[in-house]
Parts: sequence; structure tokens; C-alpha cells
Amino acid sequence: MLDLESVRLFVLAVEFGNLTRAAEAAGTVQPVVSQRLKALETRLGRRLLDRSPRLVRLTADGLAFLPRARALLAAHDEALTPAGTPAIRVKVGFSDHATGVALEAVLRRVRVALPPEAVLELRLGPSLALRGAFETGECDAIILRREAGGSEGEVLGTDPLGWRAAADLRPEQDGMVPLATLAPPCGVRAAAMRALHQARRPWREAFTAGSCVALLAGAQAGFGIAPMGRLASGGTEDRGPALGLPPLPPSEIVLFARTGTPVLGAAARALAAGMRASLG
Repeated sequence: MLDLESVRLFVLAVEFGNLTRAAEAAGTVQPVVSQRLKALETRLGRRLLDRSPRLVRLTADGLAFLPRARALLAAHDEALTPAGTPAIRVKVGFSDHATGVALEAVLRRVRVALPPEAVLELRLGPSLALRGAFETGECDAIILRREAGGSEGEVLGTDPLGWRAAADLRPEQDGMVPLATLAPPCGVRAAAMRALHQARRPWREAFTAGSCVALLAGAQAGFGIAPMGRLASGGTEDRGPALGLPPLPPSEIVLFARTGTPVLGAAARALAAGMRASLG
């Protein structure tokens, strides 16, 4: 018989691409994950992963085993769930500027850490509104981008801000910076305006979006220059130096979470590990 926990750790290692992050999501430590994966490979008689301290990659045998591993875990979890069991609901909020176009990758990692019957309620919004939703119990966990500092929550890492713009965009002759941002209130918008004011760079509002996906699209279409994080913009080039724009400060990515039940604890661990993996 295969050890199902080792199979689950294999799937987590694949999703997170890193043994340390997989261990974090599973609530264990990296040496344990490494030992369980070696035992799984010995039992199967095949090498599933090429791994280093920072990175894991599927071998050809691992790629073939992955869908079978997922099917095995799904069947096991379904067998353990009594018929008619109410769905477990996990309410998570993301600041759009914290994840942006990277949201899908984070959600994939959360999905593999939750029971299959769990329902994820996702909410996007500005950090201030999400913090209020967490305080009132409307969200079980939130991921925020913090511009002004603070000591509350779990800091998962930092994400540099940069100026995102179309490759062919050139400085305007009147010297005005065509600014593309999310609608206020927005901490990134405020940080960009402060930087421009301190550098004595005049600006005009050129494009306002309701999401980071739309904001990046508008900037790349040439409507304006968008202050965005590396993660939220999908690693798009920072065109600030080429356009003579002032540097922007990095921001903290912060988790607030309740962990009072096993499912909420698993969700919080997966959120933390997923964001750390995405931040690199």
C-alpha cells in the first residue's frame, strides 16, 4: 500500500515547487518532506522529482504519476466524507495589489491544501476595506499589501514597486506623467503620488481601473504609467529608470488569519506558503 500522506506531500511539492514551502503548507518541516518523498520513490521504484534545496522539478516518471496521485487523494478524501456533510466554507480576501495577475498561482496552491468539499469564498478589494472585513469576521484570512509599515499580522515578504508602461511609451513633451492607477482609496496610488511630489514631477490622471488585471492592460496599451508590484504585474519590466521616474518604496505583503479549526489552519498555512513561493 502507498502511504497517502507521502502522496499528498508529493503533490504539495509539485504545486509549490519547493520542499520548504510544501512543508510549511503541510504543517511540518523540510527534512520530513524529503524523507517521505524518498520513501515514496523507493516504494514505487521510480524517481519522481529532481530536487535541490530551493527548487523541485518533475521527472518523466513524476509527470506520469501526478494525475494518478491527485485521483488517489481525491478518492480517499471523498471516501472519508459522509454523505450529506455540509460544505466547509473558507472566506479569504486578497488585496488586488498584493497578487494581481499572480492570483491564479496562489489559489492553485491553496486548493491542494484544502479538503475537496471545501468551498472557497474569494473577495478582492483595497487593503483598508479587507482589514475591516477581517475584524468583523467577514473574512477568515486576508492578504494585504502594506505601504505605511506596522507590526500586526505575519509579514510574508516584500514586493518591489515599479512603473509599468508600454514598451514604446515616451516622456510627454510637457513633462506631465500620465498616471494609471486603481481608484482611490489605494495605498499604491498614494505612494506613487508622494514619490512624484517629492521628485517635483507634475502628473495627470490618465487611466483609472477597477482591478490590477485591467490596470496592467491599460498601461501596456499605452494609456499611462502604472505603479505596480512585481508580483501583481507578473514581473513586467520596471520602466521607471528609462522614463526618468523616481524609485518607489517596496511594500510588505502581510497575512492576517484565524486558525481555530483544522481547515482554517490548513488554509492559512497554504496562503502563507503560496505567497512566499510566489514572492520568490
